[in-house]
Amino acid sequence: MRLLVMADTHVPRRARALPPPLWAEVERADLVVHAGDWVQATLLDELEARAHRVLGVWGNNDGADLRSRLPEVAYCEIEGVRVGVVHETGPSQGREHRLRARFPDLDLLVFGHSHIPWDTDVDGLRLLNPGSPTDRRRQPHGSYLTLTVSRGEICDVCLHRVPPRPGHD
Repeated sequence: MRLLVMADTHVPRRARALPPPLWAEVERADLVVHAGDWVQATLLDELEARAHRVLGVWGNNDGADLRSRLPEVAYCEIEGVRVGVVHETGPSQGREHRLRARFPDLDLLVFGHSHIPWDTDVDGLRLLNPGSPTDRRRQPHGSYLTLTVSRGEICDVCLHRVPPRPGHD
């Protein structure tokens, strides 16, 4: 099962829309995971219309419209992999052990908030942050992740750079 993982899109504040490479990935993905900070529900509507399946959570910049439709923490099982999604995880120092204790039954936790890509494993919990495709902040480029989940394994995790848009960055 192919997953597209994104977070912190901040549409339309930081970008009017998702970059074209992400829409191409949406078409290929079996599941689109969004770890919060959508900003407006229109992007959720678009993803739900175009994606096979969407798993998302609300973030600190999301208002009542998104909070009424999305949970703070989302869970699902994919091909034997127990997955969780949350927006905020607190400071980076001690993150791995803090999250392993908070989510003892998960194999994969996707999170956002920092706009900084993150990929670590602690005691069997894979922690992934895709960065942001639209608001790179102090990162050299925008980013998102793709990965494959098959027979209880997380495979082919790939961080993709988002090319700058003409007239931006």
